[in-house]
Amino acid sequence: MTEPNTPRRESLASIGQRRLQAVKSKSIYVLPNAFTAAALFAAFYGIIQAMNGNFSVAAIAVFFSMLFDGMDGRVARLTHTQSEFGVQMDSLADAVSFGIAPALIVYEFSLVELGKLGWATAFIYALCALLRLARFNCNVGVVSKNYFQGLPSPAAAALVCGFVWLAVENRLPDWLLPHQSTIALVVTLYAGLTMVSNAPFFSGKSYAVVRTIPFWVIVVASLAFIVISSNVSLSIFVLFCIYALSGYIYEFWCWWRGRPNPIQADLAAQQAQLEKEEAAKKTAA
Repeated sequence: MTEPNTPRRESLASIGQRRLQAVKSKSIYVLPNAFTAAALFAAFYGIIQAMNGNFSVAAIAVFFSMLFDGMDGRVARLTHTQSEFGVQMDSLADAVSFGIAPALIVYEFSLVELGKLGWATAFIYALCALLRLARFNCNVGVVSKNYFQGLPSPAAAALVCGFVWLAVENRLPDWLLPHQSTIALVVTLYAGLTMVSNAPFFSGKSYAVVRTIPFWVIVVASLAFIVISSNVSLSIFVLFCIYALSGYIYEFWCWWRGRPNPIQADLAAQQAQLEKEEAAKKTAA
């Protein structure tokens, strides 16, 4: 008597599972979104501090925003609380944290001295950050996870705010002080335009977490910590400068060795797949 009902019970179970997944995807989970809200708050706090002239605090606030932004996704995965709402909220928060906030901070700090050119530069950076995030959302599943297509917006924000922090805390050399606004313009434009480039930037997602760490890694990490702690603002700015250049260096290396740009290769493969599907539809019709 139970045999005929087995397929029905399995069907109902599968339907229930799908409905549960649909509800979970639309649910609002407090914990991961709390980290997203904290990232947004830190960026907003940075904007307020920049308006009050506290530029080092403003720059540091953006770095705290980066920290919270890097934690929300990991918390969601660890607690199995991923949701579409969280994805959309994170993207919108990133637009403010790494697009609007750095642009306003660097404008208030130095670009304001350049007049219209200054606010145009700040706007270009903010626009590029939003374009970068929109492109990232559209190309999820297309571009390899091993590389970012263009400079990630958090790294661009770190480059801009790192310069602000460095200039406030350490001061530039005397011979560069008259050109501080020009340097800020160059750094801001470079960060903005690199975000919308096709240069491949290593994402680090291909590295798996290991339980054992070689001794030399511990030694190098300890030395790096000592160097960074001795001059935090300079060390952070230099590190993000190196990363901001690494994409173009790797792209040049690929060209030199006759290898395809991994980003362009992924996009070409996706385009070929779309053309193949379109041809199949026309043939079927």
